[in-house]
Amino acid sequence: MGSSPRADNLSKRTFRKPARAPFERRVIRLVVLLAIPGLLGSVFLVWLLPWTLESKLLLLGAEVLACLLIGAALHEHIIRPLQTLANVVGALREEDYSFRARLAVPNDALGELSLEVNALADLLARHRTGVIEATALLQRVVEEVDIPIFSFDPARKLRLVNSAGEKLTQQSSSELLGKTASELGLERALTCENETPVRLRFSSEARWLVRRSLFRQQGVPHTLLVLSDVSRALRDEELRAWQRLIRVIGHELNNSLAPIKSIAGSLRARLSEMSVDAEPRLDFERGLGIIESRAASLNRFLQAYRQLAQMPPPVLRECSISPLVRRVAALETRAAISVIPGPEVTLMADGDQLEQMLINLLRNAAEAALQPAGSTCNQQEPANTSFACTPQVSLTWKLAEKDLLLTIEDNGPGLMNPGNAFVPFYTTKPQGSGIGLVLSRQICEAHGGRIELSNRLVGSGCVAKIILPVRTLQGNHFGARSQE
Repeated sequence: MGSSPRADNLSKRTFRKPARAPFERRVIRLVVLLAIPGLLGSVFLVWLLPWTLESKLLLLGAEVLACLLIGAALHEHIIRPLQTLANVVGALREEDYSFRARLAVPNDALGELSLEVNALADLLARHRTGVIEATALLQRVVEEVDIPIFSFDPARKLRLVNSAGEKLTQQSSSELLGKTASELGLERALTCENETPVRLRFSSEARWLVRRSLFRQQGVPHTLLVLSDVSRALRDEELRAWQRLIRVIGHELNNSLAPIKSIAGSLRARLSEMSVDAEPRLDFERGLGIIESRAASLNRFLQAYRQLAQMPPPVLRECSISPLVRRVAALETRAAISVIPGPEVTLMADGDQLEQMLINLLRNAAEAALQPAGSTCNQQEPANTSFACTPQVSLTWKLAEKDLLLTIEDNGPGLMNPGNAFVPFYTTKPQGSGIGLVLSRQICEAHGGRIELSNRLVGSGCVAKIILPVRTLQGNHFGARSQE
């Protein structure tokens, strides 16, 4: 059973030792006590000698002076080394490891103590250096790792963020530190179940896998939040599921469409040989023609979907952006394509696949610009913009740090439902198949890049950004195969 505070205080008062004099005073007393017997004996012997009084007093004064000098030397040899050791220990407490004790020699009680204190100082200095190096390495790794890392205190205020976290939030660390998780838009990441994917306000398409762990800093518990972008992995898994579904459906539909079309053609041929009245013959021919045309249309529709399941990996070769962009822009004649020249860039990529990707995106932009919302003057457009009245599409490119950025912008009505833009088979066009954007993103991600769709900030219209990392395009590509 635990003791009460009152009992503890009583115990302390009962067994409290009497206060002791400082160590220096005790040493002086012992020196004096050591000298008194000798002085008394010397006085007795001197008074027995047949000397004059002056000689006796002079001898006694010399003895007293010698005792004082010997006592001072003894005091110096005892107190000074101890003060030096105290200073060394105090410096160690202040994390100053440059001081060392003197007279650190073996086979000496005080020297061995000095040796141990110096060894302790060396050990602490090595540990301190190791801690500093480990901390610097940890900070370097945290800064270089390409995943956002955040640290929150018990009040859910941000105390640590790396460069990837700054890039995600589009703010510097000086602006972020001290803000709460709700102000940063990370409240959901701190409250959801651990290791679950969530969507954050920074990107409507990205899904982040949340990992949380606890650690202590100066005794205060903190929460370490690590975010991993799993959007591409999830999209790849969804794409593989769609591809498996397309292969199964394609196989079954092909097995059914081929005989349907063949039987419809055979019946039309037999009908021409039979004697049937004109009106029933016309109905039969019309019905069989519809069956045959719809079977052919469904087959073409299915073949378009099968492109998603049969997309080959990119074949890398030297490809110049400028002629590729101009060649693709010349293919679209329904709307004016304004090519704004960028820097001359030659990269390692599959030119055919990049061309197909740009064709799909330009086609979407041109069709959007031709819609009624893009063919009339928009009152929100600035007076000097080229997107003011007529349907127009612009295409340009530039180098941004380590990325090549191609931008396609139109003055159409914009995205009505951005969340479904990259959903396979989803389309708002009467004659659309719903695979153009999905196929384009598949091509872009196969080259190590990404596609971002957003509405224009000023006026109506859509902006498509194709971001391709330069280091990947220069040959360090993941998953692509180079042509010999």
